[in-house]
Amino acid sequence: MSTPARPGNRHHKRPRGEGQWALGYREPLNKNEENKKNDDGLNVRQRIIDIYSKGGFDSIDPADLRGRMRWYGLYTQRKPGIDGGKTAILEPEELDDRYFMLRIRIDGGQLSLHQLRVIADISNEFGRGTADITDRQNVQLHWVEVESVPEIWRRLEEVGLSTTEACGDTPRVILGCPLAGVDVDEVIDGTAQVAEIYEKFIGDKAFSNLPRKFKSAVSGCPAHCTVHEINDVAFVGVVNEAGEPGFDAWVGGGLSTNPMIGKRLGVFVRPDQVADVYGGVVGIFRDYGYRRLRHRARIKFLMNDWGPERFRDVLQKEYLGYELPDGPAPEQPRGGRRDHVGVHPQRDGNFYVGFAPKVGRVDGDTLHRIADIAERHGSDRVRTTVEQKMVILDIAPDQVDSVVAELEAADLHVNPSTFRRQTMACTGIEYCKLAIVETKATATTLIHELENRLPDFKDPLTINVNGCPNSCARIQVADIGLKGQLVVNERGEQVEGFQIHLGGSLGATPGFGRKVRGLKATAEELPDYVERVVTNFSKQKNDGETFAAWVQRADESDLK
Repeated sequence: MSTPARPGNRHHKRPRGEGQWALGYREPLNKNEENKKNDDGLNVRQRIIDIYSKGGFDSIDPADLRGRMRWYGLYTQRKPGIDGGKTAILEPEELDDRYFMLRIRIDGGQLSLHQLRVIADISNEFGRGTADITDRQNVQLHWVEVESVPEIWRRLEEVGLSTTEACGDTPRVILGCPLAGVDVDEVIDGTAQVAEIYEKFIGDKAFSNLPRKFKSAVSGCPAHCTVHEINDVAFVGVVNEAGEPGFDAWVGGGLSTNPMIGKRLGVFVRPDQVADVYGGVVGIFRDYGYRRLRHRARIKFLMNDWGPERFRDVLQKEYLGYELPDGPAPEQPRGGRRDHVGVHPQRDGNFYVGFAPKVGRVDGDTLHRIADIAERHGSDRVRTTVEQKMVILDIAPDQVDSVVAELEAADLHVNPSTFRRQTMACTGIEYCKLAIVETKATATTLIHELENRLPDFKDPLTINVNGCPNSCARIQVADIGLKGQLVVNERGEQVEGFQIHLGGSLGATPGFGRKVRGLKATAEELPDYVERVVTNFSKQKNDGETFAAWVQRADESDLK
């Protein structure tokens, strides 16, 4: 005789498992998880060398082509001529070109001139001269053929560079301050910690099957240039009550379609403990991270559900085996912009010179020219930044004027306008299969228009241009964030345009941009719109008021 259902429990269902390995859910719950279980992404390297580079594009297994090849920084790029309206409609094989984007990871943004020249040569020989500095300090090349990949790897690895886990569900590039070890006001130099994390964890199969990508940063920068608030894990330089420098740990930041600010664990991490804590956090993500739904498979969702107290407890008891002491929060970021553009003193009496390529777009010849300029002025070290900019270190005082003049002559501005200095753009529809609109050229046009129309505007103002909702260009934390979408113009035609987010910020008052109902602009209207809203800000701002603060109090009519 069956037991009658209890009142109210008739429709009760057991909660669905989230695919958390630590709770026994080891069977794949979606195609991505199945592919990773079938074969570790790191195993694709040998097939690329032995099979695909010899057999060509048509010899590539589809599960490798659109999955595992990402573990070595390779994505198929978008076939030319496919408009943004078809991005979400076509099958992957219809969007795929027979060429690849190749992402070179530059941990800590650190490059020697020899390494920079190798990248420049690879760009010119194998990538039709393309090169983009990304907002995660990497360099991306395009038009790469699979036949060339083993030779590209050989050249990169000869000089200590790699594409290993530059993409995929892996621990990706570790951000670091480009001025690590030289900044006059630095709290702590994180260079050794970046190197130790790389050596211990990158390419290790114990950490090569994560629920999704894992982004990290280690920095003692007083300007907080590595945007620790929106990384999966970040270590921020602090000084404890005993006067010892170390790190404050943040976990669970991220943007995309569900943005969240990271949370402090409230611990003080000694320099020699950073790699352990990093390993513990990435281990928690591997074991407890949600694997059922891809859009919920970032560590920010786990942190949001657990909270920092439980996360810290699990970290200490299950992964570290020791307790971390309580620690202080970071100081507020140094005033002004969080980048490193311009001429500034180093602690050794030399100077660093930061300069601004337009929206990160460079090419092989430009990279060679940067190396030549640096070498002529006595430097062997260049750096990439998280703002798509670059820095030359170690310039003697009597060489500063000359290096600035040569960079400016190469259209690499050391004293750029606000618009050139603080406009970023993702890859966009030119190469990206996820994009809906063009970004790099649109942003470049916008910079030129604003420089001509508002030559006296000097306030800090970030303009971040994204080709889709995924926020590679960090639109939610920009003063003006532009999310690409198709919009209808005044003639009733569907054209490229942007949803506009206003007043996002990090630092002292972190928050995501304000969305004003119906606030969109076509790409063609963009210069007029930005000129109008920036002019309104200039007229109405109080002394010292930031654009983000003004947006919060501005009348909606002044934002449209």
